[in-house]
Amino acid sequence: GREGRREGRGERGVSWVCRRCHPCKVHDRASTARCAHGRTARCRCVSGGQDGEVGKAQRAANEAGTEATIFSRIIARTVPATILYEDEECLVFRDVAPQAPVHFLVIPKRPIPRLSRVGPQDAQLLGHLMVVAARTAQAEGLSDGYRLVINDGKHGAQSVYHLHLHVLGGRQMNWPPG
Repeated sequence: GREGRREGRGERGVSWVCRRCHPCKVHDRASTARCAHGRTARCRCVSGGQDGEVGKAQRAANEAGTEATIFSRIIARTVPATILYEDEECLVFRDVAPQAPVHFLVIPKRPIPRLSRVGPQDAQLLGHLMVVAARTAQAEGLSDGYRLVINDGKHGAQSVYHLHLHVLGGRQMNWPPG
């Protein structure tokens, strides 16, 4: 039978659970520490955790369109970012809370709140974002592959209402996601 779940505290108050205590693969993350049993434990709550990201997405859905997004401020250079690529249509920068060894975002400079709100007039821009994502992934050394993610809306856990493509790589991705 399964033993009772014991949790330890990792860096910055993050919860850690070992697979013996909590064998759920949903919480299997790349970050590791030691659990109460002295075993290697995996982080359940990387950068706010699933509940933290879902909570942020729920709040963002209620506030969508009420003020400039963090991405608008990065484009305007009022918020710093590690920029990897820029052209007249898009900007690529590293994610501040990476979920993989390589994690960057590709955003259009023209604010589009959600993928579900695009129209035929956006086809060329969307294709350009995909090509830039692929070229940047190659430049970042992701020759063994990567994952491209677009969150859309509250149920898709979109926490910033400015279309953005997450590119994650540098490790084996698990399936199914989410």
